[in-house]
Amino acid sequence: MSSSSCQDCIAADAGAFAGSPPPLAAPAHWPAVISLAFGVFGLVTAEFLPASLLTAMAADLRISAGAAGQSVTATALVAAVAAPSIPLLTRRLDRKLVMLALTLLLVVSNALAATASSLGTLLVSRVLLGVALGGFWSMAGALALRLVPDTLFARAMSIILTGVSVATVCAAPIGAWMGEQWGWRSAFVAAGAVSLLTLGAQLLTLPQLPPRDHTSLRVLGELLRRPGIRVALLAVLLVISGHFAGFTYIRPLMEDVTHLSVGTISAILLGYGIGGFFGNLAGGMIAQRSERQAIVFGGTLIAILAASLVLAGSSTIVTAVAVVMWGFAFGAFPVGFQTWIVRVAPDQAEGAGGLLVAAFQIAIASGAIGGGVLVDHIGAVGGPGFAAAALTLGTLLTLRYGPRPVRASQGDRNAR
Repeated sequence: MSSSSCQDCIAADAGAFAGSPPPLAAPAHWPAVISLAFGVFGLVTAEFLPASLLTAMAADLRISAGAAGQSVTATALVAAVAAPSIPLLTRRLDRKLVMLALTLLLVVSNALAATASSLGTLLVSRVLLGVALGGFWSMAGALALRLVPDTLFARAMSIILTGVSVATVCAAPIGAWMGEQWGWRSAFVAAGAVSLLTLGAQLLTLPQLPPRDHTSLRVLGELLRRPGIRVALLAVLLVISGHFAGFTYIRPLMEDVTHLSVGTISAILLGYGIGGFFGNLAGGMIAQRSERQAIVFGGTLIAILAASLVLAGSSTIVTAVAVVMWGFAFGAFPVGFQTWIVRVAPDQAEGAGGLLVAAFQIAIASGAIGGGVLVDHIGAVGGPGFAAAALTLGTLLTLRYGPRPVRASQGDRNAR
């Protein structure tokens, strides 16, 4: 985004255009926005599938559950590198071509996962997914700004993020059910079909989007020198690593500690997804008042729930309630952290967004690694144990150093 359009966006947020619509507003490309929401759905679905298929994948490939969980690690680590790198490497390419290429990588990733006969092939598929995931998320906000007028940006982003909510509801329970009915590979076949449809939709609806942003290594370095950015990224590393340490290995806990049937596990994971859907709505409402409160609310609740699984995970009722409420609590994080990072860097939103995505993916990887080590050495309660500790630290950090609400007249100045 050019400096002038960035300034226009900030001014609009501060209410500078209140009472008069912007002149010569560009038309809104809503079909293209919806195609990006389909892309989000496909990416998040593919990312989350291993959590509901972990034991079946491990048994079929003759590896441990901890090793199978590293398929999540591979995706996250590659996405962490891809998020700031893709905008730099493709800065001279039409953004439509870049998005189509990323969606094509998603198609290939699902095909490789569905046909994998070894851990190596599975990891290659997840590496490709990581490139697509990191590249997409780093540019999603900037693309939304170009597809609709500034005044409709929030609505466009809410539509795009609907893909996350729907995937959260569908991916885990449907993946577990399909894995039980037709084998774990069938879930990746279905995900591949969705990604093919998404590719076609984007080909038909995305307009030509010549490059115009000027992200550089210098800009990223300057952002990392801002104290507010560093605190936000550290909070992400703690909170999100804790969440994924627990979430990635939740099925082994339900099988080995709670001793639940596959049908019951699928029902609980469906409850997790539904909880996440409503958690997204509740988190958005809280974050409108204070993104700090949204993150503290979600982090505190998950830390308590994770501790309850460590102490009473053998109880079906405790496990079911904890997993469903965990999904609800996690819904507060995406909007909370996104609002936080934009507040501390409104002048470099795209670069800051890339750093946020990188931090998310590093956190996912560290959570999968840490949780996997604990699961392999002390059992299935290792995942929620890691989660309880990391989320407690991240929540305390956010409570102490997270952004405070500011008066509307001073909000834009203080954000800088």
